Amino acid sequence: MIDILGRITKHRMSRNWTEYQLAQKSGIPQSTISTWYRKKMLPTLSSLDKICRAFDMTMAQFLSENDALTEITPDQKELLSKWELLTSAQKNAFLNLMESITF
Repeated sequence: MIDILGRITKHRMSRNWTEYQLAQKSGIPQSTISTWYRKKMLPTLSSLDKICRAFDMTMAQFLSENDALTEITPDQKELLSKWELLTSAQKNAFLNLMESITF
């Protein structure tokens, strides 16, 4: 079983953030975050999503058993965001173009 609170602490500490800073960056009240630890409660999925966004990671990355997170560069993020705007035909054309390029 994944230790959600432990992972939140690990990622918070790796950034040298206090609980207050995590609260500011996630938009979750510090009292709520403190209550999770004090009462050994788990955050809701909505709160966990906000925490992940504050850490600039996906929920899949956060929950991954593998500690070696895949880092996405700003260029890759831009490419992925533009990919989502393409139609199916445009995506197929782009993939065909990529396959035609000799590496």
